Amino acid sequence: MRRLIGRFVREECGQDIIEYALLAALVGTVGIVLWVNIGVGISNAYLGWDTGVQNISACTPDPGGGGC
Repeated sequence: MRRLIGRFVREECGQDIIEYALLAALVGTVGIVLWVNIGVGISNAYLGWDTGVQNISACTPDPGGGGC
């Protein structure tokens, strides 16, 4: 049993694959978080523009002579 544990500790053939998998998981997680934050930022920008346009066009004069 001691030999098996010692060989497992010294063996490095699978170490690279695990490191690459951990790196890929980290990059994927960061990418998802950034994508969500970018989506929220774009949504907030469009909502702000929409509110501005709605406020500007809230009082549209009537062609028949009536006003707001």
